[in-house]
Amino acid sequence: MKRFAFKMYLKKGCEKEYEKRHAAIWPELVKMIKEQGVSDYSIFWDKDTNILFAVQKCDKDTNSQDTTDVDPITQKWWDMMADIMEVNPDNSPVSIPLQEVFHLD
Repeated sequence: MKRFAFKMYLKKGCEKEYEKRHAAIWPELVKMIKEQGVSDYSIFWDKDTNILFAVQKCDKDTNSQDTTDVDPITQKWWDMMADIMEVNPDNSPVSIPLQEVFHLD
């Protein structure tokens, strides 16, 4: 099991909307993420910088931010979230992988 951490950028003033949308995450999106081998997925918000920090466990070499073979459900989610986050031209969130420098089990 690999851990994957990354950061994304939330647009100022969109904090409550971001939480609202994730509180109503689509069941089919959750199912698809789990089927891709992602588990134990958390997103944290740094309110001083509006940076979202995410970490997930992956049992494959891919992760939820992999844009090489995007399914229609993920694309639809990205399209819906594009108005409140910094995104790439395909509406995928700007996502910066973070290097792990310490871990304690």
